[in-house]
Amino acid sequence: MKVLIIMINLLFLATQSLAENLTPSQDRQNLLNFYKKKFPDKKIAEYTYGALMFSEDAKSQYHSIMQFAPFEEDIDNGQRIWETPFKNGKYFADCFPANGVGEAAKYPLYDKNLDKIITFEMKINDCLEKNGENPFAHDDIKTMGIITSYARKLSDGFPTKVVIDSKKALSKYQKGKELFFKRMGQLNLSCASCHISHAGNYFRDELISPAVGHTTNFPVFRGGEFLFTLHMRYQRCMEAMRVKPFRAGGQNLSELEFFHSFLSNDLPLHSSVYRK
Repeated sequence: MKVLIIMINLLFLATQSLAENLTPSQDRQNLLNFYKKKFPDKKIAEYTYGALMFSEDAKSQYHSIMQFAPFEEDIDNGQRIWETPFKNGKYFADCFPANGVGEAAKYPLYDKNLDKIITFEMKINDCLEKNGENPFAHDDIKTMGIITSYARKLSDGFPTKVVIDSKKALSKYQKGKELFFKRMGQLNLSCASCHISHAGNYFRDELISPAVGHTTNFPVFRGGEFLFTLHMRYQRCMEAMRVKPFRAGGQNLSELEFFHSFLSNDLPLHSSVYRK
């Protein structure tokens, strides 16, 4: 049985990584079908829990922690930044439809005028610059990390809606997909190596989460105190693979996020949560 599971994993990875003719919706459905066979008792809504979905005890502990989250002060600080006026008297909320409510669920998106992927964090920096302020560093926890810990929560409960509606957007998606499946570093691993073929298995003392649902929770507070944006988490994974990480906020990781987020389409956002 174990040999059969390994063969199924390898076959999926081989066909998925090479099948560039598949549409994004087909990619997503194939992956959902794969997980359904691997975890037949799990409903798709559970994937927003990440690795916690595999342990009722872990989920119970998670809900207890979230009742009195030790990082509430960080989220409150993010709200203060969001609600502090710029020098010109305008606010972050003025840069977004509906004052930012539900907006994070639409990102990343392809900007045809710039011919690039725009993440929610990039939109925040665009807002700063258009209002005469200095942009935040994408890997600065005290600015970009803190403000997104609040701003993304304005979209809690909204379903992920990443749109791919042009050939150029599809090209960016394919680049993200290629990076997701690309083996790299001294360990010759890829994102897919862990989060598809080994999802649900233990690595040392931790269960590995499935790729679907990943992007719905960021930023996360690992151990309840260490804030990680999604790009920072990508960087830590690359370091674990012993490869030099791509720049946070750069197009490599933004395209990866574009692909990665599409896999979680229709799953609701629940940002700024506890993770082990």
